[in-house]
Amino acid sequence: MSKIYQHSGAHLFLLFWKASHAVRRFDENSIRDSGFRSFSDFAVLEVLLHKGALPVNTIGEKVLLTSGSITTAVQRLEKQGLVRREKAVDDARVVMVHLTDSGRERIESAFSKHTDNLEKLFEALDGSERAQFAGLMRKLGQHAEGLNL
Repeated sequence: MSKIYQHSGAHLFLLFWKASHAVRRFDENSIRDSGFRSFSDFAVLEVLLHKGALPVNTIGEKVLLTSGSITTAVQRLEKQGLVRREKAVDDARVVMVHLTDSGRERIESAFSKHTDNLEKLFEALDGSERAQFAGLMRKLGQHAEGLNL
């Protein structure tokens, strides 16, 4: 492989694509190992844990789910007793989603296990490599956003 091709956009994208798929599989397995069958259930509970009660549509935006998918996920979590829905005090048109006590217990335990697994994943990078990686990912993501057709 020539050095020119080695650093071409096509080759860099291929490396990024392969790595992102491997990392995504690792992430999905970690979430499954922490007791969740679906990424969306974990993501909804995780955002509620860290952000507090939120409107349904805001949760969907944060975890990148469509309005139909987020509604289904919230209903599924509500049936399991992990969240509850309530109309907002200041605007009855807005439905807020809250963690229940059992939902909080479940996501705190699962999130702790998952973050331990993510530390294992990123132990391949030392501290300066982690900082460089974070900066490069931010830069690439912002550039891609600006280029989106």
